[in-house]
Amino acid sequence: MQQDAFTAGHDLQIASSFRHLERQLAIWNAKWRGERTLYSIDGETLDAESLNDQEKLIAILTWSALPGSSRHHWGTDMDIMDKKSVEAWGKPFELVPEEYQQGGPCYELSCWLQQHASTYGFGFPYVEYKGGVAAEPWHLSYQPIASKLSHHITAEFLHELIQSLDIEGKETILESLPMIVKRFVVIDKE
Repeated sequence: MQQDAFTAGHDLQIASSFRHLERQLAIWNAKWRGERTLYSIDGETLDAESLNDQEKLIAILTWSALPGSSRHHWGTDMDIMDKKSVEAWGKPFELVPEEYQQGGPCYELSCWLQQHASTYGFGFPYVEYKGGVAAEPWHLSYQPIASKLSHHITAEFLHELIQSLDIEGKETILESLPMIVKRFVVIDKE
């Protein structure tokens, strides 16, 4: 797929791939403590201190997976970019939807992938916002394996895992697990 993308004029490169549980936990904890920026679904910056725990939980989950539920843990999912276009763009690259829309450095690659990714077994699990995870046009998943793994992420599995972690917001997470799994983990269409 990468070679065919290159032939079509796109420098398809991985921006992020496998992410260990500890890395996802560090991201989560930093966001919960207000050490990393929180965003609304519209991309507006949120003041973490002004949010109650449930609001903070939703804000984090909209853009970051709960540790243990991230598809990046599986080795089947990656975030992609058009590296040459990003470098030529000259602005900081942040993996935000605007970078994959018309006028953004990854727009042409995104269009090409929408047409061709399935030919290679890849799909976009977060192609559009459905009330849970924000649209991630950069997130590719290798479907033959990911579709099998996704069924193993249950509320029971996550409850046991979260209990064992030193995670910020643990009580709120555990109280909200059924909602988290339904809204942010289970994907209707693999």
